[in-house]
Amino acid sequence: MIDLKLAGKVAIVTGASRGLGRAMAQALIEQGVRVLVAARTAEDLESLRASAPDQVKVRPCDMLDTGAVSRLPAEAVAAFGRLDIVINNAGIAPAGAFLEQPDSVWNDVIAINVTAPAILTRAAGRILIPQGSGKVINIASTSGILGKPQLVAYSSSKGALLQFTKALAGEWAASGVQVNAVAPGAFATDAQAAVLGSPAILERRLRKIPAKRMGHDREIGPLVCYLASELSDFVTGAVFVIDGGESSKL
Repeated sequence: MIDLKLAGKVAIVTGASRGLGRAMAQALIEQGVRVLVAARTAEDLESLRASAPDQVKVRPCDMLDTGAVSRLPAEAVAAFGRLDIVINNAGIAPAGAFLEQPDSVWNDVIAINVTAPAILTRAAGRILIPQGSGKVINIASTSGILGKPQLVAYSSSKGALLQFTKALAGEWAASGVQVNAVAPGAFATDAQAAVLGSPAILERRLRKIPAKRMGHDREIGPLVCYLASELSDFVTGAVFVIDGGESSKL
């Protein structure tokens, strides 16, 4: 077994209450990482804290509250004494025809999916850069690569997050801080409930995936743990697609 040497590191994971965010937080916890988990309501995070009370601190945080977002790195340091890893996972994906969506939908998507990660990362950078080490992992989407109808705002936001990743990676590389992105495709989580709940819709969805299945949440944790570890110190500005081959046009 490869020793990722993550025990004792400290991470922030946003959107950690369910789905892929929860799976990533759990994978880090299993590696001995101490994690500040953030989501809109503390109640949704309590089971994570109960699973490892000495390793988990809960912080309710609305990603639209820029002040609360900017305070998360300092709160991680206050709770655990240091900060090593930031996972920008929280996001929203309201579907609908672009012409029919109000400006408020666009504004909220950009605020939560782009602006909040930027604010959190900047605040974290003020800790990571002076210490000469750190990992920022942005959870994007294959929608940010391909673009998807009915998800114009979401696709736009995730495309922006990918470019944020690449640009910042070049800016911070000499400081010893790596910035990478993960672009998941279709995973069998609550976010896909409408698809999973309809055999006909699910069949159509799976036709687009060469692997002929959706991803399992347990499959994203090992990738994130690698990117959070010192084994990825020479990896920065990269986008790791995990989608069963859908975006490869096989």
